[in-house]
Amino acid sequence: MSDEKNGTVAPALVLEGGGFRGMFTAGVLDVLQERGIYAFSGIWGVSAGAVNAANFRSRQIGRTMRDILAFRDDRRFMSLWSFATTGDIAGADFMYDEVQNRLDPCDVATFNASGTPLWVVVSDVTFGTPAYLPVRSFPDDIDRVRASASLPTVSRTVELDGHRYLDGGTTDSIPYAAALGLPGAAEVEGRPAAERALVVLTQDRGYVREQTGSSEQIALRSHRYDRYPYYLEALRTRAERYNAQRERLWELEEDGTCLVIAPEEPVAVGPSTRDGEALLSLYVAGRRQATERLTEIEAFLA
Repeated sequence: MSDEKNGTVAPALVLEGGGFRGMFTAGVLDVLQERGIYAFSGIWGVSAGAVNAANFRSRQIGRTMRDILAFRDDRRFMSLWSFATTGDIAGADFMYDEVQNRLDPCDVATFNASGTPLWVVVSDVTFGTPAYLPVRSFPDDIDRVRASASLPTVSRTVELDGHRYLDGGTTDSIPYAAALGLPGAAEVEGRPAAERALVVLTQDRGYVREQTGSSEQIALRSHRYDRYPYYLEALRTRAERYNAQRERLWELEEDGTCLVIAPEEPVAVGPSTRDGEALLSLYVAGRRQATERLTEIEAFLA
């Protein structure tokens, strides 16, 4: 989306994943929607960030928060029961069909009419590299969102157009480089030439990702992906790449290229936390920070 007055391109919106930590992002985005702030050149979502991005594009205030709180204890939504019976810890049919189309329907008409491009990040299991899939319309592209949020080890790979995909966080957790077209970033067809990005994180600024005991280590020990050496390498190096990615982000924030919204305190909510009070508190924290920084956000986007 360009500014016809001065010929510039609006900033991109970049949304990190993190399972139920996406409640923070939901709070931030709901405040933006309530203020009518939608003027982004493109939206880039990873995993839970992809789900948040879809609800932002369909302009459904409160939908992410509502669904997590409403279905967090439903074993069809996210549970070991779902994993044992379907192969997906996050029930694909329940989340991307039953909830999406019937229990809390997506506003498909608004989503499909949106002029703001949306990309979701997935990991190509064969090559161990990120892919940036355009999500143009629902229901046609719903499996692209599902692929972005399909966690390794506890999800089936999603096969689309001859590729095997899993959670995008393994290969590009915070896709600001792709959104901005920075040197070394992958070529993305149709990407607007955004020069700035509003980036929403789901971990606090002091967070450092540890490799030991991480979900990547569990995936490696499972030997489930031994046939995919490049993906194994992506799993082994995720923590190092993620921490470097955040360090680069702070530099881009310092020079004004990015505006970063992140939790002010370490986040106690895990990817599948069911504590309703903790989840709602994280949502409120996102709302609070977006509200307190609203003037700054509006000036950055202007």
